[in-house]
Amino acid sequence: MDLEDPRRRRLLVLALFFLYLVASAHSLDPGRAAGRKKKKSKHEIKGPIKTLVVLVMENRSFDHMLGWLRSKGGRPDIDGLTGLESNRLNVSDPSSPEVFVSDGAVYIDSDPGHSFQAIREQIFGSEDTSAVPVPMNGFAQQAESMGKGMAGTIMSGFGPEAVPVYAVLAEEFAVFDRWFASVPASTQPNRFYVHSATSHGATSNVRRDLIHGFPQKTIFDSLDEDGLSFGVYYQNIPAVLFFKSLRKLKHLVKFHSYKLAFKRHARLGKLPNYVVIEQHYFDAKLSPANDDHPSHDVARGQRLVKEVYETLRASPQWNETALLITYDEHGGFYDHVPTPVTGVPNPDGIFGPDPFYFKFDRLGVRVPTILVSPWIDKRTVIHEPKGPSQHSQFEHSSVPATVKKLFNLNSNYLTKRDAWAGSFESYFFWRKTPRTDCPEKLPEVKPLRPFGPREDKVLSEFQIELIQLASQLNGDHVLNAYPDIGKGMTVGQANRYAQDAVARFLEAGRAALRAGANESAIVTMRPSLTSRTGGCDSDSSVKCI
Repeated sequence: MDLEDPRRRRLLVLALFFLYLVASAHSLDPGRAAGRKKKKSKHEIKGPIKTLVVLVMENRSFDHMLGWLRSKGGRPDIDGLTGLESNRLNVSDPSSPEVFVSDGAVYIDSDPGHSFQAIREQIFGSEDTSAVPVPMNGFAQQAESMGKGMAGTIMSGFGPEAVPVYAVLAEEFAVFDRWFASVPASTQPNRFYVHSATSHGATSNVRRDLIHGFPQKTIFDSLDEDGLSFGVYYQNIPAVLFFKSLRKLKHLVKFHSYKLAFKRHARLGKLPNYVVIEQHYFDAKLSPANDDHPSHDVARGQRLVKEVYETLRASPQWNETALLITYDEHGGFYDHVPTPVTGVPNPDGIFGPDPFYFKFDRLGVRVPTILVSPWIDKRTVIHEPKGPSQHSQFEHSSVPATVKKLFNLNSNYLTKRDAWAGSFESYFFWRKTPRTDCPEKLPEVKPLRPFGPREDKVLSEFQIELIQLASQLNGDHVLNAYPDIGKGMTVGQANRYAQDAVARFLEAGRAALRAGANESAIVTMRPSLTSRTGGCDSDSSVKCI
């Protein structure tokens, strides 16, 4: 082998590293070597839905994306915008100018505030959190403090013609107009609730848990315990790898390239019971971001939803499938519906870090959520749930709550939060037969921003967190530069780094599994050759693994 060829050197390094993983994984189990037969589930799913697909988009409020369906889309049954809603630029000054909602949203170049502190000001108008109901009057004030003119940006929303895919799905299927983020905080804590009904005390990025993985039990674990299947179809880096349990060797075979596998699996009728779609989170020229996070083009997000829907619609599994589209949090954009603050249970008794010591006893801002299935009637609007408790709400913990009931899982609820949250499995039983008139195609979508991806931009907070995850997958978290990793990267650099890290992690883990490593072992990588600083030359590359 010509070791001067970088590609061949990489193959040699990976091969040697696989041997290292096999030797260092907790134990070797010859009985679990390659060729093991997959257990067939005898678990009975009683309802019509055998596959639930979950797509979590980024950082938009309900009013911002769907609010104008009420007055401009002929949907008075949806609790949206009338056009009379407003916020004052100064909450404490009754004579302060009012900023009214508009339907002029097109492109947002800056990222509105959505930290824990920013959200507190947006919904309460001050640091006083005692008001019930929550006034929702501080959005314009908080936005204007970040930059002149930002108030008008966050008070704007998209008319139905600007988000035609959602307009059609809302007409053809179901809209939740009372679905809230689980936490008044940023992306990751809310994404954790989607699959585990807790953020394990996180209200923002927590370095220790990013490195070691968040330890709480997930709905993936509950499905696995009952022999049911799940799959993660990722386009850049799968954020669910923040969960420690998903880093186990046995689960790595459940991660699939969206581009290579999703359409094929759907066409062959091989989609698993629980499907998670993850987007392009980095806005690169060859793979533009399609997660809707500002400043990414919302049209790209619409195209992704269109593609996912049309793929499912053409699948032989369509009559046994449901698609849930929601958003992790509101991203700083205005919404007029008061955030629930009464009767919300702390999921696991863990409080947030100082200085706020948040008790996790109130929800976040309302977010757009659409439910798609041939078992759903046209123009369905789902308001507040009817239980299981007096104050129950639809929020991200409704996903594991519904999965438990939908798939008849034997395990207990994950936390007190999904035991409390409203579930939506009953909506699949309203009809005796699936619809046959569901559209096969959705509208085409034109770009909303005037230019393409800018790979030279700095990273958002969410993207930096993803790079920190990638550094753990790559083994670079042991380097002295870890605390600042991502801060000096451009979007283009981060995109390549994340893709390489995921590929390296999955390749190593799958090789170890095939070689007979304990399937419950968790891969811990050593620093990658490309990111280690010093001590690695062409003659000592193997020692750097």
